[in-house]
Amino acid sequence: MTPDYIHACVQGHRDFFATQNTKSVAFRKEQLLRLRTAILKYEKPLYEALQADLHKSEEEAFLTEISIVLQEIKHHLRHIDRWAKAQRVGSTLAILPSESYIITEPLGVALIMAPWNYPFNLLICPLVGAISSGCCAVLKPSPYTPHTAAVMEQMISETFPQNYISVVQGDRHVNALLLAERYDIIFFTGSPSLGKLVMEAAAKNLTPCVLELGGKSPCIVDKEANIKIAARRIMWGKTINAGQTCIAPDYLFVHESVKAELFAEMKQAIHDFFGENPETSPFFPRIVNDKAMERLLPLLQQGDIVFGGENNRAERYIAPTVIDNVQPDFAIMQEEIFGPILPVLTFNDINTVINYVNTHEKPLAFYYFGDHKKAKAVLAQTTSGGACVNDVLMHIANPKLPFGGVGNSGMGQYHHHESFIAFSNRRAVVHSFNWFDLKAKYVPFKGLKPLKRFLK
Repeated sequence: MTPDYIHACVQGHRDFFATQNTKSVAFRKEQLLRLRTAILKYEKPLYEALQADLHKSEEEAFLTEISIVLQEIKHHLRHIDRWAKAQRVGSTLAILPSESYIITEPLGVALIMAPWNYPFNLLICPLVGAISSGCCAVLKPSPYTPHTAAVMEQMISETFPQNYISVVQGDRHVNALLLAERYDIIFFTGSPSLGKLVMEAAAKNLTPCVLELGGKSPCIVDKEANIKIAARRIMWGKTINAGQTCIAPDYLFVHESVKAELFAEMKQAIHDFFGENPETSPFFPRIVNDKAMERLLPLLQQGDIVFGGENNRAERYIAPTVIDNVQPDFAIMQEEIFGPILPVLTFNDINTVINYVNTHEKPLAFYYFGDHKKAKAVLAQTTSGGACVNDVLMHIANPKLPFGGVGNSGMGQYHHHESFIAFSNRRAVVHSFNWFDLKAKYVPFKGLKPLKRFLK
């Protein structure tokens, strides 16, 4: 991957976009159907690749990767005709006689950079929005999930012309070469630290960005919560993809009066999910690589392990683990964990929790278990990209909700109509008519005085 190759690749996309072919709604729908057909054709190889890269079961891969993208395509096909139509808006007295409307047009050439934790979903789901809006796209999969990246490259190259949608493979050196080029939009999913590098590169060309990042998403279990349900839902959200999920509960605040009961129910939930030994379960994924494993293991050394803690470096396995008596200055509380380890802090006054959350970076997700009235009050005093009350992760499952971060956890939103908007320019148009020409707008503004009362 040389700079000349990357430049030629991006230029090829610009040339293809200049043909105006991608602006046709019929063309976009045809490409979405081709993508759907390709996914179904490559469904089995994708399952095998995700198993090889992350030890994901076919069931988990379908629910968290394949099905989400297929539903995204279905929704875009159903609504794209309406989304792409010019939207009429009212015209004010000051611009009459005229009509006003908004044209939604593609931004142009997109760069989509995906992480390794959901390598298929987080690359192809944004691609659906790019195709739907009429853009061309350069796709950059993560090198840390090579089997999935190889299958996706084969699928894309077989389905689309190289100068319409392409896949570029490589490490961070290739990322730097890609970011040196000019795009019309960059869509990046990854860590806040890498997001800053992407935004810095984009700033040189004033390229708009959608940054889907992460951070430490808090989970609160109050004394009014249904403890059994809270335990099952929290441990489910923390063990999907072995905790390598940007919206996984990152740390837990639990009311002191229900902590012992919650711990007992959490331990039971893990047994119900994975049996006596999660390492032998076909449904428990693995840590992505040795580097990630070495980052996670030291986090087990502070605090008191309630259950879990077992690990196997050779297999990149860490058992679902809950750690009690955690202090805010512990290493585990400094950065996003991205693993099946849940640190626990205790509270008696909910304001202590609210103050803690508000004095740290704005999280991507926020979870509260308790009664409805108190939940509304807690949400009103905090902020996050998304939130769930008495559940975790499920806000991402509703296609009618936008998904995205705020502050350090990201900018911009996507999924369904938000994806279409993310890759589009909403172009404001005023179409004036010639049968009347308002003289008051011209120098020396004769006749303006009687109009003032209508314009104030």
